[in-house]
Amino acid sequence: MTKENARSVDRTRDGEKEVDLLASVSDISTESEFFSPMPKGYKKGKTRYVFVMGTVMSGLGKGIFSSCLAKLLQDKGLKVAPIKLEGYLNVDSGTLNPFRHGEVFVLDDGMECDMDLGTYERILDQNLTRANFATSGQIFSSVLHKERHGDYLGRDVQMIPHVTGEVKLKLRELAAQTGADVVFVEIGGTVGDLENAYFIEAMRELAYEEGPDSCCFVALTYILEPPTLGEQKSKAAQLGIKQLMQCGIQPDIIACRASSPVSEKAREKISVYSNVPLNRVMSLPDSASIYMIPAMLRDNGLDFEVLRLLKIEDRINLRHERKSWLQWCDFTDKIGAARHKVTIGVTGKYTSVRDSYASIINALEHAGIALGCNAEIKWIDTTAITDRNAADNLGDVDGIIVPGGFGTRGAEGKIACIRYARENNLPYLGLCFGFQMAVIEFARNACGLTQANSTEVEPDCAEPVIDVLPEQKKIEGLGGNMRLGGRDVELKPQTMAWKLFGQAGTVRMRFRHRYEVDPRYIDKLQDAGMVFSGKAPDQPIMQILELASHPFFMGTQAHPCLTSRPLRPQPMFVGLVAAALKKRYPDEDLPDCTRAVREVCRAQ
Repeated sequence: MTKENARSVDRTRDGEKEVDLLASVSDISTESEFFSPMPKGYKKGKTRYVFVMGTVMSGLGKGIFSSCLAKLLQDKGLKVAPIKLEGYLNVDSGTLNPFRHGEVFVLDDGMECDMDLGTYERILDQNLTRANFATSGQIFSSVLHKERHGDYLGRDVQMIPHVTGEVKLKLRELAAQTGADVVFVEIGGTVGDLENAYFIEAMRELAYEEGPDSCCFVALTYILEPPTLGEQKSKAAQLGIKQLMQCGIQPDIIACRASSPVSEKAREKISVYSNVPLNRVMSLPDSASIYMIPAMLRDNGLDFEVLRLLKIEDRINLRHERKSWLQWCDFTDKIGAARHKVTIGVTGKYTSVRDSYASIINALEHAGIALGCNAEIKWIDTTAITDRNAADNLGDVDGIIVPGGFGTRGAEGKIACIRYARENNLPYLGLCFGFQMAVIEFARNACGLTQANSTEVEPDCAEPVIDVLPEQKKIEGLGGNMRLGGRDVELKPQTMAWKLFGQAGTVRMRFRHRYEVDPRYIDKLQDAGMVFSGKAPDQPIMQILELASHPFFMGTQAHPCLTSRPLRPQPMFVGLVAAALKKRYPDEDLPDCTRAVREVCRAQ
């Protein structure tokens, strides 16, 4: 750092002196203890920050809370950018077991990340990037890379200021790249977790460096209500907030999660204990739908509290807010007002952990609300399903989804479910692995290839209709043969897929898979009646299949659920639910799946 940059610069603001102690990213020396790398184009004072962290326990819904609060500011015309900070040392979420961590959400740029990023995309209707997600593994890797390349100019590299400086750089890079008015920072886990301590310290440093009115700290806590006591207890919440204050952070807002509305007595205790005004200690009881939470926050006046704390009331656009809020209310008014219902069977092997299929649950809810029905889910573990008992498990459902997955367990059960759906005109949607299993089932039972299988399930199978393509095998040793992220899909005219996607020539979908339909079997499958209605442009890679003789039988290598939004439901899910409605209510004049999608899209 040069002497000029290291010198404190006094500036007057609201009668108080503000000291600028920020260093330039390119001017680092051993002579100063100040270390705060600044990305090119970053303008101090333009972007404000809202930090959301949890106490008492994990699973309080920090991502839901943060995204709903961000939506309220977005509705006011402000540009918002979310980021999730995760303490685990994995570089991404791709290797995490769904039983332990829930769904792996894939962004358009191929980043495998936490399922909370899916919540942000759905609520904010934004396509996020790898800039919106950071793990300790990423942060430490970046610091070590810089150390090996001499970027620290011989300084001893420490947690403070270098690792915390890397976290601050990540947040400021997001602010500079997006031009956001407000960056929402969600810290995974809870206050007191060892792996989160440096994140919290980085937030304290950032607030100090950015100056007054630049940051808002929100603590999400939980109010216990033991059934044996019959009253709410706030002591655990008080102790959690005390831990946060011991880290040098004074919360500005405390959101009290609970199974029922938090009593004023409990809120008063927390207010006195935390120095937070009572009107900023808010009750957030459980909600029937996460899509009702923005209204709950709005009714509490939380959006304007944040605006006042950050002093950005002058940036809001009330006309934009009226229009956006009306659209959102039109959507939420339909929740719970359905005239019909359907039951969709989700046949998988992670059915005991609902978070493993979070995007599917949301996509079905979006489609059901758009069509005026409740799309209820029946969870079906395929581990013990066979051709003999498939009817016993599927006889009471109106449609089925075979979701993505990896490995061999439950594969034959999925194939049995697909065969039942194909032979009994049961609406079917296969996603990723479900697409591959549909090809295997059809090859075995419609093409006579009785030994057809996937080399993932049976490496030495005689008829590998699903395999790793030759060009992928060349890079398998480099770990690069996974198809990840957004890809264009070329649609075949006059097919179901072409109609569902508004007769578009191409559509963009998100992928996370390794195995493909072996091109040697494509002609044989098509000759038997399978239609490959979507493929990779200029490559023999099949990405959507359907059966013209079936009311609704579709599969895709993609994960269309990842791009479903509350106000823009995904067409393949709308098609499935519409077909399920036709099956359940055959005597009613309900639209077929393609007409239903047209009507839904026209209404948005």
